Amino acid sequence: MSENLDLVRSIFVAAERGDYGSAEWADPEIEIVIADGPAPGRWAGPAGLADVAREFLDAWEGVSFEVDEYRELDSERVVALLRRSGRGKASGVDLGQIRTQGAFLFHVGDDRVTRVVIYWDRGENAFADLGLAPRGDAPDQPG
Repeated sequence: MSENLDLVRSIFVAAERGDYGSAEWADPEIEIVIADGPAPGRWAGPAGLADVAREFLDAWEGVSFEVDEYRELDSERVVALLRRSGRGKASGVDLGQIRTQGAFLFHVGDDRVTRVVIYWDRGENAFADLGLAPRGDAPDQPG
C-alpha cells in the first residue's frame, strides 16, 4: 500500500471519530473543489478548507462517511468512493432520501493533499470525469 493511500485512509479514520478539525494532511495552498451537488464552488488554503467543512457540518447533523473503496489512480491521485448519512438541520431531509454515494478525489504531493475534488454523485459525475468504471460489488448507484 502506498503512502498516498495511507494518507487518504487516515483522513477518513479521523472523520469516522468525528475529528473534522485536523488539517495537518493539507498543503498550505490546498485547493478544494466541490464539483456538483447543492453548493458547487472552489476554495483555497486552510481557511477555505475550514469554510467547506463548517458549511457542511452546519447544514447537517449526525453526519457520517463510510468509505466503500479506495482506488489509487496513479502516483499522485487517490479516490475514495463513499456513502454519507445524516439529516438536514433546517430541512430535516435524510441524506438517504437523496444521492448519498459520492467520491473524494485527492491529489497528493510531498506527503500532503494539494487538491481535493468532492463529488456528491459518483455515478453520474465522478466516474465520468475520472474515466472510471465501477468495480466489484461496491454500490455505485443509490439503491
